[in-house]
Amino acid sequence: MISKKTKYAIKALMVLGRNYGKEPMQIIKIAEEERIPKKFLEQILLEMRNAGILYSKKGAGGGYSLNKAPEDIFLSQIMRLIDGPIALLPCVSLNFYRSCDECTEEHACGIRDTFVDVRNAMLQILNDTSIASLINKEAELGFSLES
Repeated sequence: MISKKTKYAIKALMVLGRNYGKEPMQIIKIAEEERIPKKFLEQILLEMRNAGILYSKKGAGGGYSLNKAPEDIFLSQIMRLIDGPIALLPCVSLNFYRSCDECTEEHACGIRDTFVDVRNAMLQILNDTSIASLINKEAELGFSLES
């Protein structure tokens, strides 16, 4: 499962994606719109700002905005930034590889081989899914802020 922190990060990016090209949004507005605890959201947005995904402006008219187009922000980036490895086993991770303590012959492990396939299928979807595509998907599914 993805963490609540990652889910909140994606939800906040979607709000900012729908607002892309407009004035920065205040944290409180994002928090209220997505029902995210404000203090928790502050930490998440700061982490994404430090990674270059968001831009922040202080003072009157300040807030957060996307630092790049929603089409250029992918779920795999966000998940790795917030939670680290995407792979379900450390021995199949591309960026956070660790051998399993109990494994003696990794190349002959059926579990590992299966989870490499799982990782590849997940990465295909996560690498191809942008914040813009999530926003579009919600529009297709009939999502409405008024509901």
